[in-house]
Amino acid sequence: MGGRLLPLFAVLLAARLTVGDPEGPAHVDGAPPSKIAVVGAGIGGSATAHFLRQHFGPEVQVDVFEKGEVGGRLATVTVNHNDYESGGSIIHSLNLHMQEFVKQLGLKYRRSVAGKTAVFNGEEMILEETDWYLLDLFRLWWRYGISFIRLQMWVEEIMEKFMRIYKYQAHGYAFSSVEELLDSLGGSGFINMTRRPLSDSLLELGVSQRFIDEVIAPVMRINYGQNVSIPAFVGAVSLAGAQNNLWAVEGGNKLVCSGLLKMAGASLLQAQVNSISPVHSGEALQYQLSFTTAAGTGSELYDIVVLATPLQASVDSGLQFQGFTSPFDELPGNYHSTVATIVHGYLNTSFFGFPDPRLFPFASVLTTESPDLFFNSVASVCPVNISAGFRRKQPQEAGVYKVFSPQPLDKSQLKTLFRSYYSVQVTEWQAYPRYGSSQGLPPVELHPNLYYLNGIEWAGSAMEMSSVAAKNIALLAYHRWNRQTDMVDQRDLMHRIKTEL
Repeated sequence: MGGRLLPLFAVLLAARLTVGDPEGPAHVDGAPPSKIAVVGAGIGGSATAHFLRQHFGPEVQVDVFEKGEVGGRLATVTVNHNDYESGGSIIHSLNLHMQEFVKQLGLKYRRSVAGKTAVFNGEEMILEETDWYLLDLFRLWWRYGISFIRLQMWVEEIMEKFMRIYKYQAHGYAFSSVEELLDSLGGSGFINMTRRPLSDSLLELGVSQRFIDEVIAPVMRINYGQNVSIPAFVGAVSLAGAQNNLWAVEGGNKLVCSGLLKMAGASLLQAQVNSISPVHSGEALQYQLSFTTAAGTGSELYDIVVLATPLQASVDSGLQFQGFTSPFDELPGNYHSTVATIVHGYLNTSFFGFPDPRLFPFASVLTTESPDLFFNSVASVCPVNISAGFRRKQPQEAGVYKVFSPQPLDKSQLKTLFRSYYSVQVTEWQAYPRYGSSQGLPPVELHPNLYYLNGIEWAGSAMEMSSVAAKNIALLAYHRWNRQTDMVDQRDLMHRIKTEL
């Protein structure tokens, strides 16, 4: 009988901790944490390790667990001795955390190679970029009226509000949930934008249905593999990333991740974390992580744990939560599967209405939503290392192309898009959330000193969103540990910051 009471007592104690205030009895003597674990070494996890080191100082041990490759969804594939981005490939000029990382790590901006874009509806090109900016503007105005100006003003207004996060974070303020973070930036407007379809918001703005179908939908298809029913906030993030002021890292964006881990002095463990369980010692709470490495199994105790890996059922994290009252190992929602196919070959320009490839002027082709189209986009891609004399391959030459599609391409589909090809490399990504269902935003705090980073993706999925979440969690963990409640979920921050100066 006694043997059964002990686990029951542990469960009751865990329940008491969960219901209590979120700071919890983490530590008694005011000592700093000795060990922190981060699970996942993508951009979110590696940025978290970096920010944790900044806030907790040099003494704390930071262990980062990664079962696959450092970089996560930032990855490259090799074609003909050159590497090409197969995952996250573009960064916006307003992404201040990513810019700061590149600067601190001494990385270089990749030289951009100009290329024109077109939109294909399955039968013909309905929108074509030219060499003349004013002509492009005139064509947009002629076809869509002032829809594109209304859209531009809307995106700029949202970005301007979102940029407040950098000021808040520079002053050390943190948020205990994604809702609190969004509310501090754009009030109930931002929260509502996570709950209503993009198309509804744009129609209300006075953007025409034709513009939504022919311009907005193709951008959503290439960025998120989904349609205009995705939430308006995600759509705004996506549209901000469709502008001209974009960049990438010379040598591959994944270099940011490995660089941040090194700069943080974090210990990287190539390991699959199998389980996490709370361990109580007097009033102190720690977490036991059990994991498997190439050498065998092991376990460690940590004061703070950050989970920087998706916990949805569609992504098999392999992670089990044991001894918790809330079963949060499977959060609601699913990730969306997108296939990136890197093809070395000759593009079939006839398919797009250009029988002579020498007359095909486009580097990338986006697509509208059409039942006949089996791909979201096809683009001529440049290697991650661009030499001074590099030039983009002409369509009559064999080039390297990236095709995004909802399903892996079969032989006949490849033959439709390419006259012939030398190699095909397929990466199937659980790339971003499947947007549209109203499951709400996942929690940031799962349990005292146990944090979940990837919930931010349900508001918007991008490298910078993960970096913002990483900074927020590092600040939140620091303030929770030191019981600095006045730095968490504060109202009217713009006014506060002005009076602080």
